[in-house]
Amino acid sequence: MALGPRLDIRQSQSLVMTPQLQQAIKLLALSNLEVETFIGEALDANPLLEMGDAAPAAGGEEAPGEDLRRTHLESSPVDQLVGEGRAAEDRPLDIDSSALDLDRDTGDGAMALADLASSGLREGTIGADSGGSGSGEGPDIDERGASAASLAEHLHGQIGATTSDAQLLFVGRWLIDQLDETGYLRMTLPEVAEALGLPLSRVEAALALVQTLDPTGVGARTLGECLALQAREADRYDPLMARLLDNLDLLGRGELARLRRLCGVDEEDFADMLAELRGYDPKPGLRIGSGPAEAISPDILVQPARGEGDPADDAGAEVPGWAISLNPATLPRVLVNRSYYVEMRRSCVDKTARAWLGERLADANWLVKALDQRQKTILKVAAEIVKQQEGFFRHGVSHLRPMTLRTVAEAVKMHESTISRVTSNKYLHCLRGTFELKYFFTSGVAGTDGEGVSAEAVKAAIRQLIDGEDPKAILSDDALVDLLKARGFDLARRTVAKYREAIGLGSSVQRRRQKALAGVR
Repeated sequence: MALGPRLDIRQSQSLVMTPQLQQAIKLLALSNLEVETFIGEALDANPLLEMGDAAPAAGGEEAPGEDLRRTHLESSPVDQLVGEGRAAEDRPLDIDSSALDLDRDTGDGAMALADLASSGLREGTIGADSGGSGSGEGPDIDERGASAASLAEHLHGQIGATTSDAQLLFVGRWLIDQLDETGYLRMTLPEVAEALGLPLSRVEAALALVQTLDPTGVGARTLGECLALQAREADRYDPLMARLLDNLDLLGRGELARLRRLCGVDEEDFADMLAELRGYDPKPGLRIGSGPAEAISPDILVQPARGEGDPADDAGAEVPGWAISLNPATLPRVLVNRSYYVEMRRSCVDKTARAWLGERLADANWLVKALDQRQKTILKVAAEIVKQQEGFFRHGVSHLRPMTLRTVAEAVKMHESTISRVTSNKYLHCLRGTFELKYFFTSGVAGTDGEGVSAEAVKAAIRQLIDGEDPKAILSDDALVDLLKARGFDLARRTVAKYREAIGLGSSVQRRRQKALAGVR
């Protein structure tokens, strides 16, 4: 075979990701609040987009001059499908994930899950039109509260008025910057003295100054010192309390009788001392800057249907016995202002200006279509989740079934990558609370009847058994295995231990020690 340059014809297939398709995929993975932010940016960048206050009237007649507002984009195959009522046949979001660079094209590689929280909904939001907007606009930027000050900022604001010694003030501020988020100083004083080149006595005086600041307990180097500072503040730091704080290791091991003998008090006084100790904060720094937990706004609303014979809402999904809709309070409605487009087009005489206007119209039309497709896809997937996990919505977590992305993908005839994007960072609100969609996808374990049961149901059963155990008869993992088998869960001991640790419950020895300590009042 001769070596040399030559021309060959090669046929291959590849998936081309257009910017519009990338935008649609990213929209599908966003929550309603993130979509609201995205729409706000789009409104600022595109003059042809505007917010809609109400859904368009169904079956209404076209306004006069509507033909003048039509554009060549409305004659595309996509818009023809929409006009013929076959919009579901166009599925630009249902693509093969193996052909994508997830980190570059969709951002899935950097996606993280949010913590689960519960939030209440005001009346009138369930079952409403998913295409509408909330009854009121969100707060303006000047109405939002400023972010909470950090612990260091809080302490720096106090220490300036405590001394006029410039050197002492400098060391105190330096120590404040070394505190961790809980308020503890993790460096030893000799290390601080060596780092600053100062005598140890000056460092000790600066630390004593820091320990007088609010909240009480900051600047401590150990748990005992933190609690001692709070005991002094409460005027309860006597020799007996000092002895108790010097032997916290015995308290952690549950050796209460030995600790009481060391303190030299009777049972009643010892119980009072422990009650006083429980009132102290072991991590005082967390009270500053952390702020209250923010409630999560759900993306999907689920409630029992109003009646068995009621027609399905156009804005929701049809599942027997359930009404499913998107939360209109967090999902604004976007419209294309075609009359403004016609007016601007008539005034455009420059070819470049006409091209720019045409691009803005194309972007606006695609955004509206992508948002509509996103709503339909989310509702379709949510309806299938409710259908698969109906036992959970009716009876609770004990009836949660094992379910995977593939199960839902096959039921709704979409790819697993689409289901993954739909269920990421989105929350569902029902009568039982607010849950992330990922919560309903759990692995399965074997049941005594041969059918699989959800791992979440097993965890709930373990928690229920441990919460109801007698403090004098703590259940071992072997005992939990037998009790769970009686409930229909066929599990090994190591599996029970794994689930018990996953929900934050200690071993039988640890629980016996904790309940013995809690019994001392």
